[in-house]
Amino acid sequence: MASGFFVLLDDIAAMMDDVAVMSKVAAKKTAGILGDDLAVNAEKASGFASSRELPVLWAISKGSLLNKVIILPIAFLLSAFFPIAIVVILVLGGLFLAYEGAEKIYEFIFPHKHEASEGLALQTFTEEEILEAEKGKVKSAIVTDFILSVEIVIIALGTVIGKPISSQIIVVSIIALIATIGVYGIVAVIVRMDEVGLKLIQLSKKENSLLKTIGNLLVQALPIVIKGLTVIGTIALILVAGGIFVHNIDFFHHLVPQLPSIIKEFVVGLVLGFIVLAVVNLFKKIFSKKK
Repeated sequence: MASGFFVLLDDIAAMMDDVAVMSKVAAKKTAGILGDDLAVNAEKASGFASSRELPVLWAISKGSLLNKVIILPIAFLLSAFFPIAIVVILVLGGLFLAYEGAEKIYEFIFPHKHEASEGLALQTFTEEEILEAEKGKVKSAIVTDFILSVEIVIIALGTVIGKPISSQIIVVSIIALIATIGVYGIVAVIVRMDEVGLKLIQLSKKENSLLKTIGNLLVQALPIVIKGLTVIGTIALILVAGGIFVHNIDFFHHLVPQLPSIIKEFVVGLVLGFIVLAVVNLFKKIFSKKK
């Protein structure tokens, strides 16, 4: 009995060692997409009134956790019984991400007004209007998170294919948890930079103290960081989408092989994004005329 118990402990220890090694490999493989996820979600979580930033971010974080709860079991089942469905889902998600990136570039070149996506921090809106507009932005952020989460889960799953199902579940679940807690934790720090800066300034008793210098730097840096993340987030959307197409569609994979992969992914994502944008805008015009 005792010897059997210790053998079981050895097996558990060996499995946990394997899980640790596989988790490191999976984390390295998904590092790029996690960076993209951070940039995209930081941009999505910005633009709210100061008092609403953390509640909104918490709502998006809960949605992200729910996304993982939905995605993980489906990913394991599809990987085991219907692997081609994963590729189809990835490509459809890539089209959506490419569309979002192309739409942001189009709006930058040809700006136009939004009914409920801009200026949520302005005082001209009533509290009910702000909360209603927030709901739309939160839903948009959760949908984008869902697609990025699918990509993260699939990439992590690809690093443990052929391993015992228990190891697959543990490793991919760890990466999914890191993707939520890590990414949204950093996003929370970014969107509260100005508040931290003000606290440091208030704590400073000297005019030229280090705390006051750092506080002023954080306050002044926040608008620059948010604008930078908007640009990085847009590029990230296109790169992630392009990566999905290049890695899962043979035509794009073998297209212009001498071109650096990052350039190919960006160009493919951008071109397909504008094609989807054109189709969507065409349908919008058709339906608006019918109405």
